[in-house]
Amino acid sequence: MVPTSLHHSASPTVTSQTDQASGVASAFGREAVNGTQPIWSEREAGHELGRGTVWPQLTRLLHLLLRHRVPVLVVFHLLAFAGIYGLSYLIRFDGKIPASALALAWKTLPLVVALKLAVFLVMGSHRGWWQYASFADLIALFEAATFGMIAVLVTDMVFWTQFQIPRSIIVIDWAATLLIVGGIRGSTRLFRERYYPMLSTQSTKRVLVVGASESGVALARAIQSQASVGMQVVGFIDDDPRLLGRNLAGIKVVGRTEKVALLAARHKAGTVLVPTPTVSIPELRALVADCTAAELKIQVVPGFHALLDGSLSVRPRDVDIHDLLCREPIQLDGESIGRLIRGRVVLVTGAAGSIGSEICRQALAFRPERLVMLDHNENGLFFLERELAPVAAGSGTEIVIRVADITDAHRVRTQFERYRPALVFHAAAHKHVPMMEANPGEAVKNNIFGTRTVADEAVRAGVEAFVMISTDKAVNPTSVMGATKRLAEMYVQSLSSGSATRLVTVRFGNVLGSNGSVIPVFKQQIARGGPVTVTHPAMTRYFMTISEATQLVLQAAALGRGGEIFVLDMGEPVRVHDLARDLIRLSGLREGRDIEIVFSGLRPGEKLYEELYEDEETRLATPHPKIFSAQHRPCSPDRLKAQFESVARVVTGSSEDVIALLKQLVPGYGTPPGVELHLTSPEPAPSLQQQDHVVTSLGV
Repeated sequence: MVPTSLHHSASPTVTSQTDQASGVASAFGREAVNGTQPIWSEREAGHELGRGTVWPQLTRLLHLLLRHRVPVLVVFHLLAFAGIYGLSYLIRFDGKIPASALALAWKTLPLVVALKLAVFLVMGSHRGWWQYASFADLIALFEAATFGMIAVLVTDMVFWTQFQIPRSIIVIDWAATLLIVGGIRGSTRLFRERYYPMLSTQSTKRVLVVGASESGVALARAIQSQASVGMQVVGFIDDDPRLLGRNLAGIKVVGRTEKVALLAARHKAGTVLVPTPTVSIPELRALVADCTAAELKIQVVPGFHALLDGSLSVRPRDVDIHDLLCREPIQLDGESIGRLIRGRVVLVTGAAGSIGSEICRQALAFRPERLVMLDHNENGLFFLERELAPVAAGSGTEIVIRVADITDAHRVRTQFERYRPALVFHAAAHKHVPMMEANPGEAVKNNIFGTRTVADEAVRAGVEAFVMISTDKAVNPTSVMGATKRLAEMYVQSLSSGSATRLVTVRFGNVLGSNGSVIPVFKQQIARGGPVTVTHPAMTRYFMTISEATQLVLQAAALGRGGEIFVLDMGEPVRVHDLARDLIRLSGLREGRDIEIVFSGLRPGEKLYEELYEDEETRLATPHPKIFSAQHRPCSPDRLKAQFESVARVVTGSSEDVIALLKQLVPGYGTPPGVELHLTSPEPAPSLQQQDHVVTSLGV
């Protein structure tokens, strides 16, 4: 089912709103109603009436008219007003104008035409492009014609001793101006939208638009008004039964989304367009599956609000995996974040990583005085500095690049003493689960002792706020990486007690596009022709985009009072098997026919599903709807100190000793269920009920 966002389009307001949208901006144009800049350039005009039409000889004429557009329009209106004024006399006297009236008409013609032309020029009524004429243009024309009539009336009263134009002539002239000038402009748009595509020899794609809502109708109007897009909307598909068979913007609602393949074949459409706010993510996923099975192209385009703010992209784009996973844009409290960052010194550890670099980008938008980017990856820092330097120069922010190992206490202390940051984002960490299983000592040194070093120096330097980036793998961990991040969480939380520094932790799940993310791996496997490797058919993960996660990190920093573990709203977990299927479909391939999915079994440290809260933690709401607080009693600093000393004694020993000690120290740390699947052919993904049974049977 298409959501209720499609259904409210049945009201009469849809037509008026989309009329305004088409007047505000063409879907693929650049001019607002009554704007001063032309939409068509001469190059675009040549494209419109050049080799792609049956009238190539009009190209040079069109170029000439465009080059002298304002004089041409002035002459047109001058001739039109003169003709309309004469027509008014013919109508008034039924085609038989008395000699006295004819003399009056010739005597007053220059004055009437000059007055009306002056009013139209002053009010800018000549500037709108007729091919995009809309209801808003008609209102502007009505206002200009009315003020022109008033100007003639006032002039007539002032000079009544010399001549007196009959009032009926003035009213008829006003009405004829509206009908004739408005009719010419409307006819231009009608020709362009209805008849020009039929005369063009340029190939035109027949498309269906999903959703007869404001965004869908606005998109259809925009496509109609710009022939260079090369599309013809042949119908809407919508799940609201009240709309079936209705015509909106001259286009029929032809059926429901579940019959998209049949409807496309019936109307000879090869492409399905989806305005992005029109359907939910599950519905978009179903549409992608249906279109791929029917070998239809499916594309998304910005919707109604993008039309209004003029940010609509030039062309529709293919559906991306982000469209199938992401949620509504996050609303930030920019004022509170600005107070925290603007004019301050911000230090980011792990700045060259995917999360750290995005924090730098987001923080830079709030104009800090200085942005200190610290990492041991000198190549990553080099390229990040090159990327951000122009932005920083424009905002007046000084960028500082520091190569440092966070486990080097002296080096870290030197940076804090030199730059005196007010805000620290600690994103440096080892996060690759299987790799840390093989190298637990390195995970301990970086994730535990590195965090301790940075947090201690932040408190020592009197930093105002310290934010540690954590992971959902720290909850009831089954991996070395998760266990070390959980100990780091516990340390940061314990350190906040009695400290002037506000130390908080932000916990979230997998980040799309981050280093080591599953999506690039799947894409590489698809590009090689497969197979696509999934560990288990029931495995689920939480996903966010990098920008989404870092925006909420900044917001959490502004919310924190000290000691909190903030948990980001990750939405619903996504089955990794479904993710692989989606990527295959988006690549234009079909699972089982073009490419295979195989199951390899869980790797060391992996879990079937991730959790966001421990059993002992209480979920509390915060002022931001996308951020929650995991309430948990902090661990004793003395106890943690003793635990860290015991870890330090074994960190250089065997991997088995390190893991054994971590299991003693970290509550809930256990090994994942022993599930080994080695399948050579894909299995259908189990239903949610089957998935629950699998998880239960595994003892998870």
